[in-house]
Amino acid sequence: MPALAAALRPINPRMVHASPLERCRLPADALGRLLGIPVQADPRLLELDFGDWDGSDWDALPREALNRWAADPSGFAPPGGESGRALIERVAQACGELLEAGTGAVVVSHGGPLRLLGPMLRGQAPDLLRPAPAPGVLELVDIF
Repeated sequence: MPALAAALRPINPRMVHASPLERCRLPADALGRLLGIPVQADPRLLELDFGDWDGSDWDALPREALNRWAADPSGFAPPGGESGRALIERVAQACGELLEAGTGAVVVSHGGPLRLLGPMLRGQAPDLLRPAPAPGVLELVDIF
């Protein structure tokens, strides 16, 4: 964490925004302490809600449903879960607030939101099929 905090200091972040799940919140809290800035849990940064599929092995899911999802990633929702469109909408709301704040910030989140957030901050169209950043990777987005 100290090396990551050192890499982040030049952007002079004012806030750490994090998914409220422990796997994001714990490193966010550690970064906040090292950088001396507050941490805000934001449920809009949660991973896509996979509903009944949550925790399942991909091989155990019905192939026909996976094919429908692949054909329409924005419109399809797993049973009891959330569509890609809903994920885009909530990440777009968080993105708008980050842009409105106009200051450096750190975001600690999951693959789904992070695959959307970088392009959105750059004014690009979100792409649900874009590869997500690798876990633990620091991606700097300069928008100012």
